[in-house]
Amino acid sequence: MQPGKIDFLRKEMFDVLNQLPENTSANWGLMNAQQMLEHLADFFDVSYEKIIFPLSVPEEHLPKYKAFLYSDKDFRENTKAPGNVLGDVPLDLRQPSFNDAKENLRHSVEKFIEWFKDNPSKTSLHPAFGHLNYEQWILLHHKHVRHHLKQFSLID
Repeated sequence: MQPGKIDFLRKEMFDVLNQLPENTSANWGLMNAQQMLEHLADFFDVSYEKIIFPLSVPEEHLPKYKAFLYSDKDFRENTKAPGNVLGDVPLDLRQPSFNDAKENLRHSVEKFIEWFKDNPSKTSLHPAFGHLNYEQWILLHHKHVRHHLKQFSLID
């Protein structure tokens, strides 16, 4: 298990996000700060099957993609999700405010942790990485969150 990474997702991520002004511009990509928060929440929701996408990559790519999870490599700037998952433009805002989006993200993180606590042997489908167990989701969420924190100059 990855105790440092789960602590990061549960607490440290929010400590960092509390430093994010709502009107901060991204270093790359088209999302604004609230869209980024909602995007992160969406993928925690995917991990506990609140949102379900089909597998969107050829199955033969999955071993290489899963190996990436265990590597020290970061996502590159402007890494694109499969087109059927995220289009070329960010989704419209769905939360009433920036602070509501942060609280929704906190709720999604806790639901993810609770879901796997109640279903420890379960896996759930990520559209680009295939079926992931709890530990693999933690690795992916950690990389994904850090990617977006870098996008908004919150970490190096």
